Amino acid sequence: MGDVLAGIQAIWEFDTDSVLIRFERGIRTPRLFQSLRERRVPHAALSSVTLTPGKRGTVVLRAVPRPGADPLLEAAAGQLKDGCDPYRLVLPAERGTLAEYYADELRARLGPDAGEPAERFLVAAPEAPMRFKAYDGRASFDGDRISFRWFWTGASSEKWKAGDQTFPVTELSGVEWRSPEAFEGYLRLVPRGLEGTVPASAEGGGLGGGPGAALCTGTARSVQAAPGRPTRADEDPAAVIFGLGYGPVHESLPFAAAVLESVRRKQSSPAAPTALASAGRRDPADIAERIHHLGELHQAGLVTDDEFSAKKAQLLAEL
Repeated sequence: MGDVLAGIQAIWEFDTDSVLIRFERGIRTPRLFQSLRERRVPHAALSSVTLTPGKRGTVVLRAVPRPGADPLLEAAAGQLKDGCDPYRLVLPAERGTLAEYYADELRARLGPDAGEPAERFLVAAPEAPMRFKAYDGRASFDGDRISFRWFWTGASSEKWKAGDQTFPVTELSGVEWRSPEAFEGYLRLVPRGLEGTVPASAEGGGLGGGPGAALCTGTARSVQAAPGRPTRADEDPAAVIFGLGYGPVHESLPFAAAVLESVRRKQSSPAAPTALASAGRRDPADIAERIHHLGELHQAGLVTDDEFSAKKAQLLAEL
């Protein structure tokens, strides 16, 4: 096609086998779009194309991706608001005829499998390295492993006792993302062997079933809590929790999508026999701060004498 269709907050460039979506910058452009910058969507990744009336004299052209084709939407699992949908192009109503032309052109290029879920991701995920600040810790991803480093002001005693965490993607089966715009948002990693389970606290909350939260493992859902897996995300060392100003959508969702894509890509490779490891701090000031906080938990009765002694010895050994 080789044409360009400019809308509000985005420009679509039509190629022979794909659509390149370039997002504009500006104070009115959603920060998620600014974070993504641009996305190339192959025609093979689309299931349908729609054109509908919009608000205040606009029309909305939307390319509907096939289930399983885009790691970003798989991670979001229906939680994105319409204004943050990267597949929507809003145009003035007077350009409706032109939009209908491009909608017909795209429909003509849909593949024979358009009505079927994609067997693999067809749209590229955001690229690592990535990081964001959650309420109880800092999350980082280098493409091979995810690290959580806890904040003493926000992390629970369970997370402090477990220590900072590092998770190789080869040891994971998926990721759960609950939007920070919802109640009790979080990002939670799913170790292998637990891909068919959902924490009991998610029952009735929509995990993996529409707005509310996402279980991005590609397996059946169960509302039974897994043995040994903390029910609450704020107690789970494999999770970071969000809050007002923490883990915003434009940071945490691309992060979740990048992790999910990496997990799916490496699932076909044999997993290295490495356990989930704790990453120790070597900065004496950090060690002293953690021992001080551990002492406060001990005095408050949240940590037993044995747990206090064992964790203190572990921290001192990191010096």
